[in-house]
Amino acid sequence: MCPARVYIIDEHDSVRSALADRLDQAVGLTILGHSGDAGQGLHDIREEEPDVVLVEVKRSDGLGLEIMRQIAALPKPPQLVVLTSYPSEWEEKAASRAGATSYLLKDIDSKELIRRISAMAER
Repeated sequence: MCPARVYIIDEHDSVRSALADRLDQAVGLTILGHSGDAGQGLHDIREEEPDVVLVEVKRSDGLGLEIMRQIAALPKPPQLVVLTSYPSEWEEKAASRAGATSYLLKDIDSKELIRRISAMAER
């Protein structure tokens, strides 16, 4: 089985870096990159073609759902996982309509997050 190829879009540097470090140590996952900038993230995703993209919806620039729609519209779209600190039913439904495969809290246990990413990459 090939490692799941993952990309992270989150505008908070410390969150993004910590998440990338945590996941990069997992067997079976490869972090292709991460960005806080939505445009750079979309560019990188087009180039790298990850299996799974972890994306933050609540962005100060308001582009969370739009970047998800653009990723979902790619010829070979990755699985989209929303990571959020403050869940809402409205946001979960909107994310699903924008292409999200999964909607998870950022405080999810590392082993469970890795398990879910690996399962999504196999789809």
